Amino acid sequence: MSVLYIVATPIGNLGDITYRALETLKNADVIACEDTRHTLQLLTHFEIRKPLVSCRSQNELAAAQKIVQLLDQGQNVAYASDAGTPGVSDPGAVLVSEARKAGHTVSPIPGASAFASLLSVAGLSSKTVIFEGFLSPKPGRRRSRLRELIATGDSFILYESPFRIVKLLSDIAEINNERRVVVGRELTKLHEEILEGVAGDLRDDFAARSKVLGEFAVFVAGEKKLKKAEEDADT
Repeated sequence: MSVLYIVATPIGNLGDITYRALETLKNADVIACEDTRHTLQLLTHFEIRKPLVSCRSQNELAAAQKIVQLLDQGQNVAYASDAGTPGVSDPGAVLVSEARKAGHTVSPIPGASAFASLLSVAGLSSKTVIFEGFLSPKPGRRRSRLRELIATGDSFILYESPFRIVKLLSDIAEINNERRVVVGRELTKLHEEILEGVAGDLRDDFAARSKVLGEFAVFVAGEKKLKKAEEDADT
């Protein structure tokens, strides 16, 4: 039975790739990827040469069906998104679903993730964290979902682009500027930056910069423990 390997690749620092990921890419018959040009750079760096097949969000269902045909023919396929773990705010979920429906084994090759990287340095004090990924770029929908997330009382993690990070932090500040926020910019890369504070102060920091570059992961702390502590103190 053929296997579809879901391979996590570095989110910035090439040294974060695992030995197992490299062996999987070397041994696969075909490598499917979100962007063939991007993945080709990674493969060239590690001197891996394999046939490449595109499978991005815009064509994922059609591409997934073609990849299933390769699996049906007995070929093992490794899938890598542009960075991090496929299927986590990246293409991959449709491909996994189609491969499994066709009766093929799907095997995870774990590795880098912006979500896990930020969470490890966020100082999460509770057991629950919500991973939301990218919010809608439309202001109304973004604010509505933020209100829902904040109303849960749980911690949550978002992804955001450099073009909307100030808007996102402004929205969080307007809804609840008391929550602790940790922002990770360019995680694992040369200019990695991790900032902590309330959303309003962090917004002012980025708004004052002449140019904001890099991808962002944003942790917003929950408030359930604080509320419980206040309730216990009152009793």
